[in-house]
Amino acid sequence: MSFDILQKKIIEKRNPTIAGLDARVEYVPPHILKESIARYGETLQAGAEAIYTFNCGLIDALCDVVPAVKPQSAYYENLGWRGMELLERTIQYAKSKGLYVVADIKRGDIGTTATAYSEAWLGRSVVGSTALPVFDADCVTLNGYMGADAIRPFLKDCERYDKCVIVLVRTSNQSAVELQDKLCGEKHIYEVMGELTQDWAGDSVGAYGYSRIGAVTGATYPEQIKTLRAQLPHTFFLVPGYGAQGGTAEDVQYAFDARGCGAIVNSSRGIMCAWQKTGKDGLDYQEAARAAAIAMREDICRFVNFA
Repeated sequence: MSFDILQKKIIEKRNPTIAGLDARVEYVPPHILKESIARYGETLQAGAEAIYTFNCGLIDALCDVVPAVKPQSAYYENLGWRGMELLERTIQYAKSKGLYVVADIKRGDIGTTATAYSEAWLGRSVVGSTALPVFDADCVTLNGYMGADAIRPFLKDCERYDKCVIVLVRTSNQSAVELQDKLCGEKHIYEVMGELTQDWAGDSVGAYGYSRIGAVTGATYPEQIKTLRAQLPHTFFLVPGYGAQGGTAEDVQYAFDARGCGAIVNSSRGIMCAWQKTGKDGLDYQEAARAAAIAMREDICRFVNFA
């Protein structure tokens, strides 16, 4: 079970956090970008290569601190095919360093389209008689608001290749209340979505007690996290919104179970862009990212006790 792999890494590193690799070109330290532009000109290729160098440096600095990374596909798509190649290389490099990779793609479509998405991100694409891995992430985020048809094709590849998915349930953005907090009968829509993810997962519970379908539960809404943790004891939570969006360590503690398991908290800009606060023009970006990741770990572990 893929979440067993992630939970084991969390316990080994005593760190329930995940570093987002959501780099824009302007997040890259100036000396790295300058070198890339000198080689490729002011082109998309230069942007992609600069971000790849940045990503690899971050991974090298963080791989013994954090258990996982989460690249967001939009930050790669905006560089076209070069960016998608960069994302593929980034995933491969992260996995070579022993990191669990959550591809934050938030796909949500049905039928053959969902099948194609799943083949690309979790499964295999067939060329002739050969089945080939493409992005080969360990886990992806999905939008389940089109219903089970948008999720089931991924579950087939999850079972076949020992992968997992994380479905949007209660997100961290401010306008989430416009839909997710609406009542559907006597329950909020986010509660209904949580129950659906549990139903879709069936009895696929691993050694640590979590199913193949996890849930996104935003750090900015701690009361809803409490509700969902009680409602979904076998669901692993991905918790965005810590730090830059206003979520605190005290808020995210409610995502964890009594053993200190069952959740991982994301930070992207807080780690990637930590160099922007040191006054050293990015020459220390690796040290700054590492220090930020350690500080985040220590902050959250004030409230989360591992069994």
